Amino acid sequence: MPSTSAYEPVRPQEPEPVRPTSQDEVARAGSELIGGPVGRRVLYAASWWTPVRVIALVAIGMFALGMVQKLPCYNGAWFFGPSSQYTHACYSDIPHLYQGRGFADGLVPYFDKLPGDMEYLEYPVLTGVFMEVASWVTPGSGSTQHQEKIYWMVNAGILMACVAVVAVCVTRTHRRRPWDALLVALAPALALTATINWDLLAVAFTSVAMLMWSRSRALAAGVLLGLATAAKLYPFLLLWPLLILCWRAGKWREFGSVLCGTAGIWLLVNLPVMLFAHDGWSKFYSFSRERPVDFGSFWLILSQRMDSPLSTETVNVLAMALMLLACLAIGALGLTAPRRPRFAQLAFLLVAAFVLTNKVYSPQYVLWLIPLAALARPRWRDFLIWQACEVAYFLGIWMYLAYTTSGDAHKGLPTEGYQAVIVVHLLGTLYLCALVVRDILMPERDMVRRNGDDDPSGGVLDSAEDVFVLGAEAGPARPTARSTALPAVKWGSATELPR
Repeated sequence: MPSTSAYEPVRPQEPEPVRPTSQDEVARAGSELIGGPVGRRVLYAASWWTPVRVIALVAIGMFALGMVQKLPCYNGAWFFGPSSQYTHACYSDIPHLYQGRGFADGLVPYFDKLPGDMEYLEYPVLTGVFMEVASWVTPGSGSTQHQEKIYWMVNAGILMACVAVVAVCVTRTHRRRPWDALLVALAPALALTATINWDLLAVAFTSVAMLMWSRSRALAAGVLLGLATAAKLYPFLLLWPLLILCWRAGKWREFGSVLCGTAGIWLLVNLPVMLFAHDGWSKFYSFSRERPVDFGSFWLILSQRMDSPLSTETVNVLAMALMLLACLAIGALGLTAPRRPRFAQLAFLLVAAFVLTNKVYSPQYVLWLIPLAALARPRWRDFLIWQACEVAYFLGIWMYLAYTTSGDAHKGLPTEGYQAVIVVHLLGTLYLCALVVRDILMPERDMVRRNGDDDPSGGVLDSAEDVFVLGAEAGPARPTARSTALPAVKWGSATELPR
């Protein structure tokens, strides 16, 4: 008698994951630490140690190392000596704002005025909710310093969950390239900056939104993007590359779903505070407009070197003009490229443009770019070069603040040295942007497309036909001079070519 298994339907075999050690020289060399490159006979999904679990645990481990790096400040540098927290490079906004923004006194964000120069909390609504919930968990007994340390620890615990979410989402966004998420999990800048501020909340929402879009769930992606925008301003920028790509592919219905979801949930989160505490709600936007040129931007270099620095209003206008020009350039690139760019590529370029043109660059802003960089340019050498530049900037800003707060001792990095590390940060980001642009113009050099894929993070855009293209008509990828053996994927075809 035949077994019941004989009557079970035959399921199509899942394509094997792409092995980075077979494509990336740095990944191959690094794999020697754990036994060498993956072989041909590896059994995928035959162990509990799946890529998602491994990468999530690695990300949590790196986050924990970042907490250890903050230990000198936790043990007292946050509270004693004006420059100690800078010389140890362990500064964080979180413990200082527990007292400085009224959470220790039970003040309600946006509704209650704050003592001092900052009348209301200067963060978007969802971040304010995050900060308030963490203050509820923080015990009100003990000294102020003890409460601030516990408040930082509570926030760090929630931010660790955000890191795990980001790692899982990046792992699953490109189905056949889960190991690219190790770029996120092992990013040194993530470990160093994760607990400086609350940016990881918006990064987590954005990562889930991109995962939903890659699964063709446009409305869910829009809702999550709206939540991300309610936590930080930058995620709404992703609507521009989606507009360009959906325009080129004729996917107007899907873009409309994302736009409605984003606008609807953002309004739902903000409207109660907007109506009943408008002055507090608007503080984030007025503070962003009135904030003078600050750390990390090329505007700071200009202001420090000019005899008559530009006014804040002038810098606002010029920065906005540069950002609009960048948007137009990225839009033109998306509509004229020989093949429709991948969503992650344009998303990275636009957020990077915002970082480069903004009048301030706080060290934790690198968190915005890390997941996008891993999806846009999954190549270890280039990613690590960029990360080295960001680590240099991370150390440079604290050494500069140590110099400015150490009085006549001048311990740290002088102004000229700080300007140099700003240039290093700018050049590192521009370097990665240039490589992404090259991949768009020469798609045969794109690591993701070398295996026959089109746009794994594109959802409805993946393998879709073009309906609107500017310039020359899109065609198959051109072979490079270095190698003519790279696969050329027929545009608009879902059939995968042999690898």
